[in-house]
Amino acid sequence: MKCLILAGGFGTRLYPLTIHQAKALLEYKGKPLLTHIVDKVPQEIDILISTNRKFETGFRRWQETRARPVEICVEDVRTEEGKKGAVGSLNLWIEQKHITEDLLVIAGDNYFEFDLLQFMASYDGKNTLVAIYDISDKSKAGQFGVVRVEEHRIIELEEKPVRPRSSLIATACYIFPPRIFPWLSRYCAAGERDNLGNLITYLVDTDEVHAYTFTEQWLDIGSIKNLA
Repeated sequence: MKCLILAGGFGTRLYPLTIHQAKALLEYKGKPLLTHIVDKVPQEIDILISTNRKFETGFRRWQETRARPVEICVEDVRTEEGKKGAVGSLNLWIEQKHITEDLLVIAGDNYFEFDLLQFMASYDGKNTLVAIYDISDKSKAGQFGVVRVEEHRIIELEEKPVRPRSSLIATACYIFPPRIFPWLSRYCAAGERDNLGNLITYLVDTDEVHAYTFTEQWLDIGSIKNLA
């Protein structure tokens, strides 16, 4: 298994904090969000971090502070308008790095406290696995991808619904089996490149997707107040 951390966004919702600093490098609880994630990934798993030309220098500096080796993968874009989107970046690095094994994918602005080893242990080696969190408030759930689950299987994911049918939300932590990589390539070829939630909806409709439900703290760093 390899790990790909997606940190290629421009963080426009967090301006002015992210004008010169990538969102994944903002500090939360005393260290960069990216460090929180990397520290949770088992040592035997190779880590790739996807970013862009604008923030490359910041990631290189962060990389120099780490004893653990990580690979910085840089998309040749410098503006919000030129970005490939999360799904596009995922597909890009799978193809360019010739990834053929299971892939742990985590968004770089995703703070969580559950144990990644337990998450990985619940993966059956065949079906996409998504980390699911009960936000306990349907009105807040509508800001995210809302899921419905039967036993361990996701039967529906609706992205930012006006009237959520559940308080369960999909967080940006996944394990993708290599058998779905050709589907991902076709999905991108059809013009869908940005939202990972929409990719999961596509997979729910065409394949089997499993849920790992956790209760530990989770936070989506989508606004300045979330960093307080």
